[in-house]
Amino acid sequence: MSDASEFLVNSEQVYIGRAVRLRLDQVEKPGGKRTTREVVEHDDVVVILASASANEILLVKQYRYAVDRQLLELPAGGIDPGETPEEAARRELQEETGYYPNRLERLGGFYAAPGYCTEYLHLILASELEWRPLRAEDTDDIEVVTVRRADLPGLVRSGAICDAKSIAGVLSLPLYGQASSS
Repeated sequence: MSDASEFLVNSEQVYIGRAVRLRLDQVEKPGGKRTTREVVEHDDVVVILASASANEILLVKQYRYAVDRQLLELPAGGIDPGETPEEAARRELQEETGYYPNRLERLGGFYAAPGYCTEYLHLILASELEWRPLRAEDTDDIEVVTVRRADLPGLVRSGAICDAKSIAGVLSLPLYGQASSS
């Protein structure tokens, strides 16, 4: 399914890294003009609204090298090959917070930066949490923070929550109550 108004003429993979790949695509626009598109390829991820109780959400505080600061965020992570978004949400939540969600509800999703990146983020509400830690090597420095739902909009307005995926998740909360299906 494509309603593209630009057509691929040539594609060159110019970088392959651990988390991203970069390609340069030469495209032709309607009318014949050619231009170059830089595309960052990134695998899909899950963003988890972990409902610790009817009034509380789990956040994680972690250092982000690219912006050189600690950020307060919703738990999130990559979807491994062969995993469903729900399986990834369970694994990522356990790795980052130590909690296993017994109930999941897909809330939709969104592209991170569709002007230049392929990354799609699946937004999932997790509830009925039980303590069941799953260790991962890169999660030692993550601090779990429990926040009242009512305080989340203020944390966004103040800039305490300042990454796009967490803001999108927090702004989705008024649209959804507690999880209604697994």
